[in-house]
Order: sequence, then structure tokens, then C-alpha cells
Amino acid sequence: MLNDVRGYVAAGNALLEQNRLVVCMGSRLALTLFINASQPGPQIVGAGTRSSEALQQLHSGRADLLLCTDRLEQGNGGALVAAAKQLNPALQTLMIVTQPRRMMAIRTALEAGCNGVCLESQIGRGTVLRALLAVSKGASYSEQVLHEQYFQAYAGLEDAPIARLTDREVEVLQLVAANASNPEIAAALFISPETVKSHVRQIMEKLPARSRLHAAVKGIRLGLVEWPEDR
Repeated sequence: MLNDVRGYVAAGNALLEQNRLVVCMGSRLALTLFINASQPGPQIVGAGTRSSEALQQLHSGRADLLLCTDRLEQGNGGALVAAAKQLNPALQTLMIVTQPRRMMAIRTALEAGCNGVCLESQIGRGTVLRALLAVSKGASYSEQVLHEQYFQAYAGLEDAPIARLTDREVEVLQLVAANASNPEIAAALFISPETVKSHVRQIMEKLPARSRLHAAVKGIRLGLVEWPEDR
């Protein structure tokens, strides 16, 4: 197993030497490990944990590959891929899915033309290497299990949202799921309680939901937000 992982890392590094890469991962630990494992030279031109950081780095035009995770400290990988593709349609993008039930982020990435989508749980088995090989040849890559989950668990879901939630609405919904009050949400996101009310109203209309609790349950079930941690 150890030798296999080392082999995947070495082969991945060889592929990445041909690119100029921006890396954006929600976990600072994962980002640090990736950078250390890739023995970065000039191929890594930017790194961060927030979508705004990645977009700022992509604005320079030096990168030809974006590698990100679905979960970020701010924003999400799907929306980042969409914004990056708008900025540069020729940019190659690869998203690592850490939470397979975050179907909205996956859908956003796929609809934006994400070149590769793979599962974090398969990294030690060469999934990123396979994705990089496909993307480097101008092809696309999607983990079969993830592809099946997406089409079976979301695309045909009768109870799917009637409209896509914005990044801010997802942030509000995550806090609603954690049982935060409107004043608490306002303080956490540096917005007014009236703005929070407006976001909650929009969320309930889009899902659609009968109550805040119903919206939170649907958000978790649909993979829009994660199970809240104990407060």
C-alpha cells in the first residue's frame, strides 16, 4: 500500500510539472500535505482555502489548472469551478469531493464543465492520478461511483430545489441547521438580521420548505449543507 501511494504521488508530480497550478482546499492540513507531497517548484503558482483567494490568483492568468475540493473555508468548489471557467474557459479544473452528498456543489461543477471530479476517499488508490491523466489528454474524468450517486440520488429527485441556492444562502442554511437564531446568523456572517430574514425566506421558497426545521432537514438530505456540529 505504501509503495503504491508513493508511486501515485511520483507519477502525479511528473504530470503536474507540465502545468501551472492553483490549489484551493478547505482543509489547511490537506493543503499543507498536498503542497509538501508535490515538492512544489514553479508549477504551483497559488494556494489557499477560500474561493476568493483562488479567484484572485487565477486573475493573473498564469495558471492553466485549478485543483480544488468541494468544501472550502469560504464558498464551495462547485461555485469556484463555475467562476473560474467564466474567467478562463480554457482553464482545466479538477475537483476532489470530500462530502459525496454535497450534490449541489457537484452539479454546479459539472454544469460549468469541470474536467475532472473524484472522491477524496479514493486518493490512496490513484484516483487523482487517473483524473490528471485524463485531463492532460483533453478528456474528462468522473469516478463511476460518484457518477452513479449523482444521477441516481440527485438528478431525478422529485424533491429537488426549484432554484439553485446562492453561496450566501447555503451559508445561512448551514447556520439554520445548527439551530442558530437570526441575530446569531447575522453576527456570524456580518450582515443585518433583516438580510438574514430575506435569505431564510428565499431558502424556504427555493427548497421549498414549510419551516426552518424542514429547510434544514432538506438541506442536509440533499447534500447542500453538512450535519451540524454540537454547539
